[in-house]
Amino acid sequence: MLIRPMLATPSERRVLDDGWLLERKLDGVRAIAERDGPHVRLVSRTGKPMADGYPELVAALAAQPVPRFTVDGEIVAFDEHGRTSFARLQRRMQLRDPVRAVAAGVRVSYFLFDLPALLGHDTTGLPLLNRKQLLRETVEFADPLYFTEHVAADGPVPLAEACARGWEGLVAKRADSRYVPRRSPDWLKLPCTVGQELVIGGFTEPAGRRTGFGALLVGHYEGGALRYAGKVGTGFDTALLHRLRAELDALVRPDPPFADPPATERRVHWVEPRLVARVAFTEWTREGRLRAPRFEGLRTDKRPEDVVRERPSDGPEQHD
Repeated sequence: MLIRPMLATPSERRVLDDGWLLERKLDGVRAIAERDGPHVRLVSRTGKPMADGYPELVAALAAQPVPRFTVDGEIVAFDEHGRTSFARLQRRMQLRDPVRAVAAGVRVSYFLFDLPALLGHDTTGLPLLNRKQLLRETVEFADPLYFTEHVAADGPVPLAEACARGWEGLVAKRADSRYVPRRSPDWLKLPCTVGQELVIGGFTEPAGRRTGFGALLVGHYEGGALRYAGKVGTGFDTALLHRLRAELDALVRPDPPFADPPATERRVHWVEPRLVARVAFTEWTREGRLRAPRFEGLRTDKRPEDVVRERPSDGPEQHD
């Protein structure tokens, strides 16, 4: 892995002083790229190689005038309304031949927001504003590479306006923050809707006219144990139901992977906890269950053991 990425802390803060910057929250896949002369490496947040899936991004990075740098950003696909769509990005990831994917209209963009290294020098100790200025000066931005713009925060966070524009939310970052390889309270994510990654631990048989499977049983890790969080039965089309069922059948096991499996579920197939799903929902219940969950896609860039319940913070005092 090139570097361990800096991660944002979920937050419910709605007022920020002028020491913060606001960026658009993008619904895509985190990617870190390193160029060293003619060689370009592109990896996920967990270090998984991604270059073969995005040759147009690799080519754009290799064509830059500066020969050595490391950049951090988000790979996204836009829908017809100009909103980032993780579902469309999933289509790109499923079409393993990038030429076919582009021909099918699944174009991607790489939005860069940080520069951890430049010309062999570690820049992680510089303030964020300085790193962003260097990033703007280092990269020649043109499709498919884009600079992640920001505005200065000073008072109420304009989250409602961002949500009304169809954005995923906002990310608040301290202007003087250093780049650290962990989740940090100096970066805060302020989503428009609640959602997070959850581990698939089982599925139910379909009923009625449903095919493939009925619902996914999902959970998160806590103290080293997989805790049950509820069922997800919406967000699937027929093709996805069949494709995902095939993946799940290959992972079937006789016993539940959950430390606290649901006692009332029938016709359940338990699976090895290897698949990570992105799930949107309205809120957590008092019992630690998801309310009105909806499947958004599989995440191949996050390890199941790293999936924990995300708990919002009202201030920068929380550390993970």
